[in-house]
Amino acid sequence: MVLKIVHVLGATIIFGTGSGIAFFMLMAHRSRDASFVGRTARVVVLADMLFTATAVVLQPVTGYLLMRQTGASVTESWIAVSLGLYLVAGVFWLPVVWMQARMRDLALAAAGAGAPLPPEYHRLFRLWFLFGFPGFGAVLVIIVLMVAKPVLY
Repeated sequence: MVLKIVHVLGATIIFGTGSGIAFFMLMAHRSRDASFVGRTARVVVLADMLFTATAVVLQPVTGYLLMRQTGASVTESWIAVSLGLYLVAGVFWLPVVWMQARMRDLALAAAGAGAPLPPEYHRLFRLWFLFGFPGFGAVLVIIVLMVAKPVLY
């Protein structure tokens, strides 16, 4: 029971932190205030490292241990699809972490110079925003699969 709770909490942290980070970055971006964007991105990067990264590392471990405990197999369709989607989420999340750190640095440099957010920041923000859809969508589908455990093929 404890293992299952830890696994569900991990999924909740990934989903919740992801949605919170997206909201705060979007609101800061909409302000167009380089200082506010820089301060927000500083906290976002920290939250991603403390919470999201920890949960991302623990999820496969707790998932594997749950499979052993319950006798489930990676050949079960919902588990196989979930693992594939986990890789998709990771492929989109890893560059997002770098983008957030770079946007933070660009915003703080602009704020220090009393300048507006530079074109590179805006280019990275557009990519960050686009990468969020497949990454976050994959996490959402994984949660549905974990709860429903459907036979997919």
